[in-house]
Amino acid sequence: MSESVTSSGARGMTVESAFAGMRGVSPVMFRAGCPDCRERFELTAGALRLAIGASSRTTFYSFTCPECGASVRKPAGERIVELLTGGGVRTLRLHSTL
Repeated sequence: MSESVTSSGARGMTVESAFAGMRGVSPVMFRAGCPDCRERFELTAGALRLAIGASSRTTFYSFTCPECGASVRKPAGERIVELLTGGGVRTLRLHSTL
């Protein structure tokens, strides 16, 4: 690996050398199913949306079925929220109105 010397005299790694061995990263795929047409498929993070509300009743994820075009909305518990956010799904935080 190549190193560089900083103004303080410390040795550091260059950005180029840090990423030199990396290859392209495969996109995360999520398995889903449509309740309307019953088709099963895989979706990328960009095809899903996650809405986090104040309660479990208002926390859900949604997508459009690639087979029949239906808008699908499913509840998202803690584990689903963790998986979706970790996989790069865009998240919307819902605010309650008092």
